[in-house]
This record gives sequence, structure tokens and C-alpha cells, in this order.
Amino acid sequence: MGFLLTKMMAAFCETADHKVIIVGLDNAGKTTILYQFLTKEAVHTSPTIGSNVEEIKVRNSSFLVWDIGGQESLRANWHTYYTNTEFVILVVDSTDRERLTISKDELHRLLTHEDLRNAAILIMANKQDVKGSMTAAEISQCLTLDSITTHSWHVQACCALTGEGLPASLDWMRSRVVAN
Repeated sequence: MGFLLTKMMAAFCETADHKVIIVGLDNAGKTTILYQFLTKEAVHTSPTIGSNVEEIKVRNSSFLVWDIGGQESLRANWHTYYTNTEFVILVVDSTDRERLTISKDELHRLLTHEDLRNAAILIMANKQDVKGSMTAAEISQCLTLDSITTHSWHVQACCALTGEGLPASLDWMRSRVVAN
């Protein structure tokens, strides 16, 4: 009975912050997604140098979200943000076919980092509103997500400007928190 009560309380009274990092190549839409999560509207952004951090609340769950700059010179320092990360959001520009292999390499590099061994991976296929953008299934195939067996992962098609797909992303993260 005590175990059942503990599980029910955890589901309804979640209070701990869950650390999330948002990574991806420059101009993928990471910061736009962060502020769309927060304000539910498109916000004009400029390239992130360093990081932004915001708290996002979803029902009884709280996510401390670190948006990390994606320029090539900054990617070498992503690992400094990995400690205690529960979720990695990789934002992919669905229109940027030429650089998708770079996104794939960065994803598979971070999957090997010790500090991320227990992190769940959320791939956000951004810019779905643009004609000719790759589908979530195409991005999944290009990133070879089926080969990932060490982490739970999910791909979500989205549009940072309109917010389409973003609530489903937060719901997926929250469901992972509740399940654990």
C-alpha cells in the first residue's frame, strides 16, 4: 500500500527540476523553440553565444532547459553542460540536407559521453512548415536512430515559429519523468 501511495504522490506532486539541454547546429531553431515553450509565441532571436537557461513547467513537472549555442566553435564545449542531464533535445533543421551528417556525427558523439548515459534523447525535426523539408521519418533514417539501443529516443516533427509539435515534445518528456 505504501509503495502504491508513493507512486501516486510522485505522479501528482512532481517537484524536482529535470535538467534538459537543447543542442543542434547553428540556425536550427533551438532558441526559438525554447522561447516558444516559455511564451507560446515566436520571439525574434539572435545567434546564441554561450547558453540561455529557462524553467519550463508542464503540469506538475519542472524542466530546467539549457539552450546551448550551435556554432562549430561552441560545439566542442557542449560536454561542459552534460552533468546531471536527463534529456537531450537535438534540434535539426529539416531543410538543411547538406549539414544533416554533421548533426548525425554530433548526436552519436554525445551518446558516448559518460554523463549522458542515462539521458533520453528527443530529436526535434524543426521547420516542417517549409516546403521540401525532410519528414521526421527521413531525419530518423539519416541520423540512424534505429541503431541507438543505449538510450530511449523519440523524433517529433515541429515548427518553432508556430509552436506546432512542441506540446507533444513536452508531453513525451513528462511521460518519461512520470514513468521513472
